[in-house]
Amino acid sequence: MKLAARVSKVTPSLTLAIAAKAKALKADGIDVCSFSAGEPDFDTPAHIKAAAAKALDEGKTKYGPAAGEPKLRDAIARKLKTDNGLDYKSENVIVTNGGKHSLYNLMVALIDPGDEVIIPAPYWLSYPEMVTLVGGIPVIVTTDATTGYKITPEQLRQSITPKTKLFVLNSPSNPTGMVYTPDEIKALAQVVIDADILVVSDEIYEKILYDGAEHISIGSLGKEIFERTLISNGFAKAYSMTGWRLGYLAGPVEIIKAASTIQGHSTSNVCTFAQYGAIAALEGSQDCVEEMRQAFAKRRQVMLDRLNAIPGLSTTKPDGAFYLFPDISKTGLKSLEFCDALLEEHQVAVIPGIAFGTDYNIRLSYATDMATIEKGMDRLEKFVKSRI
Repeated sequence: MKLAARVSKVTPSLTLAIAAKAKALKADGIDVCSFSAGEPDFDTPAHIKAAAAKALDEGKTKYGPAAGEPKLRDAIARKLKTDNGLDYKSENVIVTNGGKHSLYNLMVALIDPGDEVIIPAPYWLSYPEMVTLVGGIPVIVTTDATTGYKITPEQLRQSITPKTKLFVLNSPSNPTGMVYTPDEIKALAQVVIDADILVVSDEIYEKILYDGAEHISIGSLGKEIFERTLISNGFAKAYSMTGWRLGYLAGPVEIIKAASTIQGHSTSNVCTFAQYGAIAALEGSQDCVEEMRQAFAKRRQVMLDRLNAIPGLSTTKPDGAFYLFPDISKTGLKSLEFCDALLEEHQVAVIPGIAFGTDYNIRLSYATDMATIEKGMDRLEKFVKSRI
């Protein structure tokens, strides 16, 4: 059997593979400290679950519109207007099977073979793979700790060619947790306008911010950039709804219509009753979001202090999300070797930086309980000291 050539060009997800390995070890009774998955350890808030249960009881179990339940699309449009200053209507929104699916739909709808998509590194590992799957060319722009792992306007400008169609912006960032300042966003927006390209802003971590950091949606900065902007977001991170598979894409009507056509021939509508949980998430109290954010802030500080006290490791302080991205170069190990040995010898699961475009970093998620963080940091310290 000969598989399609596109399959050989795509790398399996290392985050999912390592998370699965850690779960398998736990199932065998091994005490594993896992910092691998980007998944809050909190349960979905009760009022959101209750809304989905009520929808089930009311028989909302049938097929729905491929682009999403009208009430949810309306609620998302209101949220984007109120929270982000984006003047969208429901026709500018499609509900997708997770935030990841919103991005994949966009790539299928927008990118032709040979089109270039600019992706700053470190990047969320699925960005370049999605571009590759549709025949596009990922243009990776390397950043480092000196710029807070953020692409500069000059780097963006120099990377644009006549084949450039899209720029991928992720703030707060996975895997670094870095947040672009309002001035940085404005400068990047001007480059996008000058080059007349599109930008997709992945804002899945927008609610998880620390130390006064401010999230600015790039499309809110004026008519010219708004017309060139797409927004990818979802409910997984802020509302601890990872398994619900609820995301959305917002942007120009013609692109949303194209994404809806594609979705109509692939997954069709997102789970109908789950969408009523998403409505409750947007329209109900946001206290649950703040409670989780405060817990993440405490965990971030503990993990950050512990990491920076380990000789041989160094990390920048993240302004958002729930990840740390320490530099491991002083250990002499590349990221996959480091992660394999750490899991094998000390039963700590972390993600190799090579998955995100850099081989001398690792990603740790602090979306887990404090006891696991303390125990895992003890084990990580022992491991690093044995290598230095």
